[in-house]
Amino acid sequence: MRPERAALALFVAGLAALPLPSRAADEGSLRLADGTGRERVQAACSMCHSLDYILMNSPFQDRAAWQKTVDKMVKVYGAPLSPAETAQVVDYLAERYGP
Repeated sequence: MRPERAALALFVAGLAALPLPSRAADEGSLRLADGTGRERVQAACSMCHSLDYILMNSPFQDRAAWQKTVDKMVKVYGAPLSPAETAQVVDYLAERYGP
């Protein structure tokens, strides 16, 4: 093995040995904005993904975009929300995390 490759392999192995922070610990400290529907959003959305996705997408999502996103989560990914619950989630996201 060439010396450059050996050095790279050792560097990568060293990185792999480093402890990484737990995502679960970070998730517990994330708190969504207060408002009607927050508990429903936390319960429904965190079943499948981190609540960070809400914060990351909020600069780009108006009401129509949130509606489309939540509809996709229900229809494509099977999020267990009734039409009334879906409306509550969209209202919360649009009011608290829209532009």
